[in-house]
Amino acid sequence: MNQSIKRLNDLNAAEATAEFLKCCGSTKWARAMTAARPFASEQELFAKADEISLSLEDKDWLEAFHAHPKIGGKLAAAAQSRQSQEWSAQEQSGVAQASAGTISQLVERNREYEDRFGFIFIVCASGKSSDEMLAILNSRIDNDPQTELRIAAEEQSKITRLRLEKLLNQ
Repeated sequence: MNQSIKRLNDLNAAEATAEFLKCCGSTKWARAMTAARPFASEQELFAKADEISLSLEDKDWLEAFHAHPKIGGKLAAAAQSRQSQEWSAQEQSGVAQASAGTISQLVERNREYEDRFGFIFIVCASGKSSDEMLAILNSRIDNDPQTELRIAAEEQSKITRLRLEKLLNQ
């Protein structure tokens, strides 16, 4: 068993839940991951994360979305750990090189998106430029609310997987 998995398995419940909340802001997901321990391998951890994600309800996804800052933003609506803030900044690093025009468009379209759907635009931003994120936002803004919630949940699952990997590698 790798040492990172052993470390997660050895944490008390409150500590484990806090670690999992860094990866996904859904309390239900984090508590279920804590209860699913011990994990024998990374593959088992990732499989359980996917399985639990499939069981989440809309309210759980919305809670998870609140743990993210808007694209180009620094602070999430919900409290975030320092580690989560750092990960968000890394994931959204493509915005750092954005032109003023692109940033302005992202801010405006983010506002329109949130007004339309009632939650912030969620995209797995790792490795994407600000122009790519803007294009994705533009392609999704006309979706119906249920379709968009499903797509945002899929993006959240991608983010969760990346963050679980980061958690194991810290």
